[in-house]
Amino acid sequence: MRICAICGKKPITGNKIARRGLAKRKGGVGIKITGITRRRFLPNLQKIRAILPGGSVKTVKVCVSCIQAGKITKAI
Repeated sequence: MRICAICGKKPITGNKIARRGLAKRKGGVGIKITGITRRRFLPNLQKIRAILPGGSVKTVKVCVSCIQAGKITKAI
């Protein structure tokens, strides 16, 4: 599963919007939307060996924002 072990961050859905045309400010008639496709935004998960609160070392999937924020301690 693509879920962060610390914050629970998981994939979210959104749209990929295809456009064509030249912007009005560049002398065109405007940009038109030609298609909308569903897509998924995946969290940036990394497998790291971490020291858990109990003191044990375990490999967990953690998002990079949690690693940078110092919410988990890496095992050496």
